[in-house]
Amino acid sequence: MTDLDPAIATRLTRNPDGLVPAVVQQHGTGEVLMLGWMDDEALARTLATGRATYWSRSRQEYWVKGDTSGHVQHVRGVRLDCDGDTLLVTVDQVGAACHTGDHTCFDADVLLEDQPTDG
Repeated sequence: MTDLDPAIATRLTRNPDGLVPAVVQQHGTGEVLMLGWMDDEALARTLATGRATYWSRSRQEYWVKGDTSGHVQHVRGVRLDCDGDTLLVTVDQVGAACHTGDHTCFDADVLLEDQPTDG
């Protein structure tokens, strides 16, 4: 078990399950790759190891991105938003970010394409 720095822990606004959403973005390009969930332990592990660690809500266990798939996320930075309720994790992604094998979790279902503006 890794303890989260109390100065960070006091700034987090967690959901009722003790989790904070973590938006994962490709370092350098800004491409959004996925959304994961972190509790204090997952965030502490991520900060300590430089490997993205999440809490799996479906399996009810921690998972380090890439341990089973080989699609590793090397963490380049972690930021907390102004409300303390969302993390932004910038990574160097190796392989697919999505569990489906897609490059990002946002490849499959485009609901609205970029629309031209009038003017």
